[in-house]
Amino acid sequence: MKTITEPAREIPVAEETDVLVLGAGPAGFSAAVCAAREGVKVTLLEGSGDVGGMATTGMMSHWIGETKGGFYEEILNRSTDPCGNPGLDLTFGGSARQIINPEKLKTVMIRMLAEAGVNVRLYTRACEPVMDGDTVCGVFAESKSGREAFLSKITIDATGDGDIAAKAGVPYHLGRESDGKMQPASILFKVGGVDYERAVFPGRFEDETPVPAGVIQSLAREHLKAPLGHVLLVRSTLPGVVTCNMTNVPDVDGTDAAELTRATFVCREQIEEIVDFLRRYAPGYENCYLMSAASCIGIRETRHFHGQYVLTEQDVLEAEEFPDRVVTRAHFNFDIHNMSGAGLDETGVTVSFPQRKGYSIPYRCLLPERVKNLLLAGRDISGTHMAHSNYRVMPICANLGQAAGTAAALSVRQKVGPDGLDVRKLQEILRRRERERQRMPQV
Repeated sequence: MKTITEPAREIPVAEETDVLVLGAGPAGFSAAVCAAREGVKVTLLEGSGDVGGMATTGMMSHWIGETKGGFYEEILNRSTDPCGNPGLDLTFGGSARQIINPEKLKTVMIRMLAEAGVNVRLYTRACEPVMDGDTVCGVFAESKSGREAFLSKITIDATGDGDIAAKAGVPYHLGRESDGKMQPASILFKVGGVDYERAVFPGRFEDETPVPAGVIQSLAREHLKAPLGHVLLVRSTLPGVVTCNMTNVPDVDGTDAAELTRATFVCREQIEEIVDFLRRYAPGYENCYLMSAASCIGIRETRHFHGQYVLTEQDVLEAEEFPDRVVTRAHFNFDIHNMSGAGLDETGVTVSFPQRKGYSIPYRCLLPERVKNLLLAGRDISGTHMAHSNYRVMPICANLGQAAGTAAALSVRQKVGPDGLDVRKLQEILRRRERERQRMPQV
């Protein structure tokens, strides 16, 4: 590759903060709010113009999983939109509280950040770590304001792909351990004009919903061009509006901008074909039309970082209770989208997932190898491909953010690095916050 040398330049320090959080998705948002509530100075950087990540700009239909407790419950309680469709049969297996109104959620998140006193910088992308040997001291960021430095005592990488952790030198591997393959990418979109009285809402790959022309999933495999071929439709908070999770692009490297661009173009081209299919084969969708599509592509899997502990498939299946657990009652399944086509991958397990109790995640999964004063939060924590397919969902990521933010604040107050923290004191704070949360009025 041809290269040029960029001249050295003086970079202004835009801010010095106690805790710097990178990425404002469910994990980063939660980390920022929870750190600030512990009385330290917090700055949150986000590359887009909104907070919420896949929950808002990604237009995710609902909070997936049956996770109980933690900061996730507070988000749910404050952002629940009274659904305009009483008596819903929610085929994804959750409750109406879990359906997301992305516009309301954006506002709720902004209010919660303001209440906590978090300094938020949108339209600002962290691009390089500021390093002192093996210690992260902040980041260089780019925005309309130019290149700036944000210095911090503790940094939390909640970028999903772990962009700063990777550049700081934390070891990782991409995708599945055996071959490096990663789950496919998608763009979610909403259709309007749906007759809810007659409409079908298959919410899982295994939902073989009968329709007049046959079985909806079989019809999709027959009539949609590969790699399309599954139907996932979820009611929204608006009458007659349905969120569609049906675009599909395998073999995408979500850490490569050219690949992201290609996948975005492919997904956009797929939307029209999907809408035509729904009009033809899905009862209640005969007059449906495209309302809106997510402004960012959904990336399910990229880097798996090596931490002080690597969460495994067996840890999830055996409902492991770790002594240093900082997330508890995490529950989902092995939600692995087909690596080469549509539907569920042969390694995925959803409806028949055997473990119903929930599991815990240890603090060590948030502590990266080789690099100091850095915490991981969200889907970039340390875990295997199989375990990641469970903890990658937004409710668990929010509670991982809570743990990381609280740990960062405690580290600042005690003047120790995150790896020197007394986990028992961290657990004590998390339990106290949980008791306070349980006393809050519930929607």
